[in-house]
Amino acid sequence: MKQLFTAQQVWRYVRSLIPIMLLGLFIPLYLSAEVVDKVVAVVNDEVITLSELENETAGVYRSISQRNPGTPMLETLAKAREIALNGLIENHLIQQKAKKYNVTVTDKDVDTAYEQMREKMSLSPTEFKQKLERSGLTEELYRSKLKSQILQSRLLSYDVRSKIVVTEEMIREYYNANYTSKVEKGRYYLLQMGFSWPKTDDPKQLEANKKKTRQRAERVYQLAKDGQDFKSLAEKFSDLPSASDGGDIGVFALDEMAQAMRDAISPLQPGEMSRIIDTPDGYQFFKVLSGEEIGIVAAASYESVKEEIREKIFEEKLRVAYSEWVKKLKNDAYIQRL
Repeated sequence: MKQLFTAQQVWRYVRSLIPIMLLGLFIPLYLSAEVVDKVVAVVNDEVITLSELENETAGVYRSISQRNPGTPMLETLAKAREIALNGLIENHLIQQKAKKYNVTVTDKDVDTAYEQMREKMSLSPTEFKQKLERSGLTEELYRSKLKSQILQSRLLSYDVRSKIVVTEEMIREYYNANYTSKVEKGRYYLLQMGFSWPKTDDPKQLEANKKKTRQRAERVYQLAKDGQDFKSLAEKFSDLPSASDGGDIGVFALDEMAQAMRDAISPLQPGEMSRIIDTPDGYQFFKVLSGEEIGIVAAASYESVKEEIREKIFEEKLRVAYSEWVKKLKNDAYIQRL
């Protein structure tokens, strides 16, 4: 006898088909055998077609899906489409601006950038193409993106980078805000190194371990006394958790220190090192960056970080300037989304 389906069973079956039906409606048309092209946006006197948008959306969709695997498909697709369309509009505006300034990119430029990227990733030509495919990119599409990036970089150099100025005053201000700290009177800004001996229940072995550890502490202590950078030595040789910060343990008042530490530090002037002191587990010594009086302590010398700061300020200014530049391009353009 043929089994009849109840109304509830039929509804469950139809409901199970809904996601598949929706998928068929909303997945990018680049997956179908035939694409009916149409205009999806107008940028001044140029158009963006549906096929262009779908090619861009595919890569963006894959990227978003990998970063947020739990996001619903329709939400991810809508977000990918919006990002892709914004990117295409910006790209058209940049190319139009480049034509105005006669900024060009040759096939040789693209070939060079392509090979540099492949070599940077240490991949063979075949492996690199396979990686592109796994990312949803054909070699042709990737080269097109490279060309756009090179064009954008050259245009930025012409229209944005050349107008960014980083002054000595800006660098000094950044240095003072991020590389220095004020120490109040009666407090000490300290660097620390410590050396611990291996534990053992054998008294003779314990004494040998202590002697060996003391010799190691004295050797590093002498290197610091001879002028080698205390922080670098701490990172390399200290056994204490502060080693990862170059021995920097911050600011202490004398009454916050253990007696042995207080006795070693209180006579010192900024820049001086304490003697080696015994602790229950090893040996330690300290360098005073700022003592008794109010002082400004620098985490690094100005000259050693000056260029690094200049680059940070420049990159931040470039990010802001680029955002404003693109905003102006859009404001000055005729853009219609269809």
